[in-house]
Amino acid sequence: MSEVPPERDDLALARAGDDAAFTRLIAPLRRELHAHCYRMLGSAHDADDALQEALLRAWRGIDRFEGRSSLRGWLYTVATRTCLDAVERRGRRALPVDLGPASTRVVLDGRPDTETAWLGPYPTPEDPAERHQRYEAVELAFVAALQHLPGNQRAALLLFDVLGFTAAEIAALMDTTPGSVNSALARARRRLADAAPAPGQQQVLRMLGDARVRETVTAYRTALERGDADALVALLTEDVTWAMPPLPHWYRGRDAVTEFAVAVPLTRCPSWRTVPVSANSQPAVACYLGTSAAAVHTAWSVTVLDLAADGRIAALTSFLGAEHVTAFGLPEQWA
Repeated sequence: MSEVPPERDDLALARAGDDAAFTRLIAPLRRELHAHCYRMLGSAHDADDALQEALLRAWRGIDRFEGRSSLRGWLYTVATRTCLDAVERRGRRALPVDLGPASTRVVLDGRPDTETAWLGPYPTPEDPAERHQRYEAVELAFVAALQHLPGNQRAALLLFDVLGFTAAEIAALMDTTPGSVNSALARARRRLADAAPAPGQQQVLRMLGDARVRETVTAYRTALERGDADALVALLTEDVTWAMPPLPHWYRGRDAVTEFAVAVPLTRCPSWRTVPVSANSQPAVACYLGTSAAAVHTAWSVTVLDLAADGRIAALTSFLGAEHVTAFGLPEQWA
């Protein structure tokens, strides 16, 4: 007699109302479902809410899951529909570069834009093998470009190109036809080609190698903590950009970025302490700000770095707010 697979036992138990069995069923898929929700919504916080809602819907409907498709496919159906509902309610998230031209002068006292729904960073594994295998499709430029797509196109592209579902499976998931799915895919790919850079950051990072990436990150951290403008400038490409959501202004070009860096983080901010992290499968730095080197430093921002093929920094996106730092499992203060 063949043994019944453990997941079949858990499925039967879950259908009978056993929430512990349901938790065991979804545990291996929770991380990838969360990453899918982040790609759809552009916010780790929104992804938390969407995944929680999706799993609640799945728990309430587990007795209707007949096993004709995989549990993974069914959960992605529930999660995608939950995210589409959220997209319809909340609209898309943005970065400063989406909203207007680069600032032509340094803005010293800019006010946060609290009306815009801003894109947020996404904590990812620092282990290169796990990062490339499971999180390649959360790099910042890709997720930002996705936000320009209508919800149905966003979902179709992610399900087909990233997750490997067929057009027929996606049609069933989205309650439409395979022809409509293929049409949505074609439109999404055209729009994404215009919005997303090539090559992607993962290709650049693999080409550079981990040692070269760490060298650039260490040099950036050292320049910031020492207030060394020359060292910072040496790390930047000619067309570098720096954005700081929720501040709406941003800068383009080495001269403009240098002027901003000298005027604000290197002059007006007395003391920095930094921690290397991985955000959106890219090198990133969590920053703490203090009134002096001896003072308690408070969580301030997470800066995601885009690197060029020569290892220099092509873009900095500094997400301001202690909540972004603590999302990486780091403390609010550093004594």
